Amino acid sequence: MGHMHIDHLDVGYNDKKIIENMNVDIPSGKITTIIGANGCGKSTLLKTLARILPKQGGTVTLDGKNISKYPTRELAKKMAILPQAPDGAPGLTVGELVSYGRFPHQKGFGKLSKKDHDMIDWALEMTGVLSFKYDAIDALSGGQRQRVWIAMALAQETETILLDEPTTYLDMAHQLEVLELLERLNREEGRTIVMVLHDINQAARFADNIIALKDGEVIKSGNAHFVIQSETLREVFNIEADVVPEPRTGKPICFTYNLSKGEKSDEKMDNPVPLGSARRA
Repeated sequence: MGHMHIDHLDVGYNDKKIIENMNVDIPSGKITTIIGANGCGKSTLLKTLARILPKQGGTVTLDGKNISKYPTRELAKKMAILPQAPDGAPGLTVGELVSYGRFPHQKGFGKLSKKDHDMIDWALEMTGVLSFKYDAIDALSGGQRQRVWIAMALAQETETILLDEPTTYLDMAHQLEVLELLERLNREEGRTIVMVLHDINQAARFADNIIALKDGEVIKSGNAHFVIQSETLREVFNIEADVVPEPRTGKPICFTYNLSKGEKSDEKMDNPVPLGSARRA
């Protein structure tokens, strides 16, 4: 499970609309990535799906039920969200942070049960950080910390995991490490993964479904071959891109690109000044 349907969605801050009349589906049991230029509404959409931001209109359903109808604890049992660049409390251990994922399942005074402890250890093992269980979060590398946060989401025992730019501030190797972990969780555990990514090629490589946004509007939605095309990248990112098949996976990649030349770019300047020179007064 984990199918989400967005119908005529409106979201904004105060009087400013960020998303207007959006309609799109997020399939269950798949990896969906949301791409688009800065400020296009990617993070806003993710936070709205997680009910962190209130919608101004329209509906979002999860497995056929309006998310506004879910009690908070029940929704937290179905959906976990990992925000962009999360920070843990100084001195908090890995095991302590991951234990917070069990909160929706706890009763009474919140004492951890045997199942809670088993789920915490399972999540730590799945993400490859079990050996760090008693280490402080702030003593780990960026890639290790990100895996710990994913472990917390896993310990929450949800069908759907939302992630806002999970590879931010990571080097290339750690980016792949995190994305391959999410891919494994999807393939082996059947988790529905929805994440915002900036890197077009990573989105194409790891996603089953891509949603391309511009100014709060869905420009294209579908698999990588359908979405990652020169025309789409021109409209969404304002670039002229050469899209070719990636040799190992066959997925489309943006091989090279230049900025598109809009009307203002094509206008001739009066008395242009050559680069590297100065205009005399």
